[in-house]
Order: sequence, then structure tokens, then C-alpha cells
Amino acid sequence: MQVTSVGHAGFHIQTAAGSILCDPWVNPAYFASWVPFPDNSELDWRMLGDCDYLYVSHLHRDHFDERNLRENVNKDATVLLPDYPVPDLRRELERLGFHRFVETEDSVKTTVTNEKGSLDVMIIALRAPADGPIGDSGLIVGDGETTAFNMNDARPVDLDVIGEAFGHIDIHLLQYSGAIWYPMVYDIPKRSKANFAAQKRQRGMDRARSYIEQVGATWVVPSAGPPMFLDADLRYLNDVGDTDDQGRATSIFPDQATFLDQMVTHGTDDGTKHRGLMMVSGSSVELRGSELLEINHPYPPEEVFGENKPAYLDRMAEKFAPVIAAQKETWAPAEGEPLLEPLRELFEPIMRQSDLICDGIGYPVGLVMGEQTVVLDFPNRTVREPKDGEGKYRYGFRIAPELVRTVLRDNEPDWVNTIFLSTRFTTWRIGGYNEYLYTFFKCLTDERIAYADGWFSEAHDDSASIVKDGWELQRRCPHLKADLSKFGVIEGEKLTCNLHGWSWDLPSGRCLTSKGHELRAHRVES
Repeated sequence: MQVTSVGHAGFHIQTAAGSILCDPWVNPAYFASWVPFPDNSELDWRMLGDCDYLYVSHLHRDHFDERNLRENVNKDATVLLPDYPVPDLRRELERLGFHRFVETEDSVKTTVTNEKGSLDVMIIALRAPADGPIGDSGLIVGDGETTAFNMNDARPVDLDVIGEAFGHIDIHLLQYSGAIWYPMVYDIPKRSKANFAAQKRQRGMDRARSYIEQVGATWVVPSAGPPMFLDADLRYLNDVGDTDDQGRATSIFPDQATFLDQMVTHGTDDGTKHRGLMMVSGSSVELRGSELLEINHPYPPEEVFGENKPAYLDRMAEKFAPVIAAQKETWAPAEGEPLLEPLRELFEPIMRQSDLICDGIGYPVGLVMGEQTVVLDFPNRTVREPKDGEGKYRYGFRIAPELVRTVLRDNEPDWVNTIFLSTRFTTWRIGGYNEYLYTFFKCLTDERIAYADGWFSEAHDDSASIVKDGWELQRRCPHLKADLSKFGVIEGEKLTCNLHGWSWDLPSGRCLTSKGHELRAHRVES
């Protein structure tokens, strides 16, 4: 098996039984904020696109690149389709001309066959509304000799099914870096922001190392890493050595070299059990089972990392400036008719269909768009103008009107997958993170909101218990059902689930991260 990095979470997997192209992202995404790092625009995308199988893990724009899929990928390729309850991914691929699909069953191994031979594949499909835009997934593929697990940026809660179906994993491709806007866009003091960023950076790498330990693959490739932020307003987001007053790095976007160092520092790479591999866009590794036969790079990887990274980003900023400028020209103009009515037409029908989510949000939310402010009044299911003396809202967003007008023009069903991941906005909140609010912004269609509201309303079994560090607590995380025996970390009277970084006060069971989501726990008498 030959595994070639095509940038970010993208890989080309070549086997005797055919080739699989995974998550081929090349064009700047999220309002031209994200650009693949390192640069992958010079790869031969026509050749890569002449594949037997296509796997797109989910609809995030750094995985689903509409232009690249349309222009360069063979429409006769067989799509390995995750088992999602909302069929938006299939619809988008069909719209681009793909017509051959293997509809996999979540976490069930299946065999795909063509004239070249057979491959065993399994897709772990994550179905919670918080997973990507209505779904995220990871792919396991075995050719009878070598088994690869392309986890990209999925966060599976049950990894036992992989070992049961495939046995040992030879190469594990996984995310370790940030893919969020927190805390950079928040109106909080600079020192607090740096502290939160340092914590989030480390938590993401800790979670990745936990996955490495659980999967136990021979070879590990940090992928789905940071993008490049090349627009002048966003350059500060790149990881180029900025630290807080305690000397901790403060970018939530650590790069491959940083994570490989972490693996060594924390014993996840001891030279025998887990071995980290550096791969940049165009790097390829040849494997026979767990034996690494050869690894090749298009250039020495150190040219883009460490002390060479700032100069590399400068060159890329110059190269991509015309591309970013051209994308900005496609945005809607900032000026136009007042935004109240189009936002009312979009949001109010969704509010009326989502009692549980609206009640979970629980308060009015302000949208400040230049000189206009519109209030999303979730308790009353209305979109309105501010009331006299209403004051500052508990949660609010400042978004350039041209971005709002663009997503309205394009009938975007997901503001998270467009505005929020661009980091081209600012926000504030009083109190904890509100998962219901961001779920609402992901689900701006009848089908999506019906699924999300139903998902939240389902009862989840929390009857199983574990004992950990002197506490008896429910085994499954109240947030997204991660196994706390594997992902839970207890410090004093505080539990943190490393899958998503949510925390609880153990004596009270109160969630410290968001509203609701109480944990069942009590201290075990010694």
C-alpha cells in the first residue's frame, strides 16, 4: 500500500485493488481565510483525481472542496459514502455529477470490488449534530496486507470495533490541531485569551495522543493540521512561536513538527510502539503490512517548519494574494436593503420547528452587522429589532454585513461552515458555551433542524458506571457519549473529557462548560 499526503486531511491511497482519494481540498475555504498548509496547489490534481474510489468524510469546506471535485475528480469514481441520517453529502456529490455510491453501514466492515480486486473498508460515521455539519467520519481500509485508519478530524467514541473488524492498524492518520474559532474571536482580556488558547492547544494534542494510544498503530501521521492564514487581518492566527507570560505557545493551530515533538516528549513515540511520520503535501510512504519500505518527500520538510516557517508564510501570502482577492470579489456588497426581513424569513421557520433547541438556547442573541442590529429572540421564536433599554445580550456576534448578505444570497444551510470557521467575526458571551446555539446555526433547513431537535430529545443510557481516581461516575460523557474510562481526566474534584474538552464539578455533577449536561458522580469511600 502506498499512502500519499495531498494536503491537510487529504490522502491518496494506492493499492493493487484500486486507488482511494480522500478529502481532496486545495482551494481557499471559509471566506478565503483557510489555505492548505503546506501548499498543495502544485500537485497534479488531474492525476490524483483519476481514482477508483472517492471518500469525502463530511461537508466541512476543508474536506469538501466543490471546485476541485467538480474540475478534477473522475465522476465515474465509486463514492464510499458514510452512513448519515441526513443525506446532504450524497446530494452535494450527486449535484457535481458523481453517480456511483457504496452506501456503507456505520462501523460495519464491507468489501468493495472492481476489476482490479477487492478491498475491505469500514466507515465510522458520527451522527451527533455537533459532529461537523450533520456528520463526521473516519475510514479504515485494508488490502489484505496493510490496514490504514484515516481518522482525519473525526472523534470516534468507540474504537473497539476497529480492532474487532481489522485487527492491528499499520498506519493511523489523525487530526491534532485546532479547527475552531475559540478563543480568538471572543471579547475577553488579552491575557485571558492567551491562557484559554494555551489550554485549548494542549488539550487538542492530548486528545490526539489518547487516540494514538487506543488505536496502537505502528505508524502515526499527524494530518488534518493547521491551515495557513494568509490574509493580513488573520496572519496572527498562525503558529509562529507566540507565547503567553508563562512561556506557553498561544496559537491553537500547532503544526506537524510541534505534534511530533509532543509524541516524543510524552512517550507516544518511543521508537518501538508508536512511530510518528512527517508528511507534507506530496509526501508518500510505501508499506507492506507494518513494514515501512520507503518514504519520499517533494522537498526537505524542515523548509516549512520552525525558524523557516515565517518566511514560508510570507512567500505563500504573496502567492495567494490574487486568489484571495478574487474570492473577495465574489462576496455580496456590504450595502443593501435592511437585513431584518431576510433574517426573519430564514430563522423564524426554523425556530418554530425546534422547541428543544430554542429552549436550550434560552435567551435573545444579538447580531451586530455594521450599523444594523437584529435580535434572535429564541424564547419567543421571533427575529426582531432591539428594544429600548435592552442592553447587552448574553450572547452576541459582530459580523460584517457583506458576509451575512453572502450566506443569505447563497442559501447557505450552515453558518458554522461558512462565517464562524472563517474567524472573520467577533463574539461575546456571559456564561458558558451554548451548544444549542451553534447547533441551530448548523441546521438552517427543515430536514437538519428536525434531525437535531430529535437527537437532543432522545434519552441516552447513562446507567453504566466506572470507578476512576476515587470517584464512581457514569461511564458515558453527558455531552457526546465518549467513554470516560478512556477520555476522562480527573484533577482534584474536576473531571475533563478530553474528547471535546468539556468539564464537570464532581461533587455537584454540574457541567462547567455549558448549560445542562449534568454528570452522575459520587466519591468512593476508601
